[in-house]
Amino acid sequence: MASKVSCLYILTVVCWASALWYLSITRPTSSYTGHRQVSSISIARKNVSFGNIRTRPINPHSFDFLINEPNKCEKSVPFLVILISTTHKEFDARQAIRETWGDENNFKGIKIATLFLLGKNADPVLNQMVEQESQIFHDIIVEDFIDSYHNLTLKTLMGMRWVATFCSKAKYVMKTDSDIFVNMDNLIYKLLKPNTKPRRRYFTGYVINGGPIRDVRSKWYMPRDLYPDSNYPPFCSGTGYIFSADIAELIYKTSLHTRLLHLEDVYVGLCLRKLGIHPFQNSGFNHWKMAYSLCRYRRVITVHQITPEEMHRIWNDMSSKKHLRC
Repeated sequence: MASKVSCLYILTVVCWASALWYLSITRPTSSYTGHRQVSSISIARKNVSFGNIRTRPINPHSFDFLINEPNKCEKSVPFLVILISTTHKEFDARQAIRETWGDENNFKGIKIATLFLLGKNADPVLNQMVEQESQIFHDIIVEDFIDSYHNLTLKTLMGMRWVATFCSKAKYVMKTDSDIFVNMDNLIYKLLKPNTKPRRRYFTGYVINGGPIRDVRSKWYMPRDLYPDSNYPPFCSGTGYIFSADIAELIYKTSLHTRLLHLEDVYVGLCLRKLGIHPFQNSGFNHWKMAYSLCRYRRVITVHQITPEEMHRIWNDMSSKKHLRC
């Protein structure tokens, strides 16, 4: 069986390399960033429905799962679910995470479930490659919205919906990105502390207090007609944040009645404000890149803009030098 899985993995790597090379020389990169138009009627055919919704949703999340892992939490309840936002071409990043900090077997006696979040790509070849990858690793979920930067909010809501539906008894959830290095020792033992009573209505990360950028040239441009206020509520950088699992359903339900914004972390902050939940500041979450040093990385929880090669190098160095003092 092990040899079979190994062969499938090697075949997947080769197929990904071939597909990406082919796409790079034959096809332009898709620039589609539009939201899929949805009808409130189609929510009736959604995979899962939630009760206690008394008014008609203004933002129905009426998407179906194309790839799902509904049984991932059945055998045992995870202490932590890790939701990682990724894109189709980032196979190397996903594999680096699987082999380093995202390995579900890193901590004996502590159940961790790792999932990669994707939408549907405009290129059927990439969709097929991701489906094959999913059949090997069983750690990918996909809904049928178009995968784009402007749909990152939908991707996070998909993760919230999945936790609320298929893994509601988990203790904590982390949402992060595929270019983030996570110091799992600090996250598990210093922040979440498995031997203590799990928190409720808890949300933490790098808290930002800011306002909308009106410059149309900015990546984070926010038009006045979409968000007229001059200040955002406090929100955690989308590069990495942690919350108690009970919040997943609360945010998902709140989103159904909250006008959609394309800035995912801001939107989650809006939902938290409606829920009366204030995110806690934690200086261990970094939303910038840091030059590597063993002692520096031992003090943090997340670091941004880490390549797959750097991820392996950092993980191997930190793992082999746990006996050294700083």
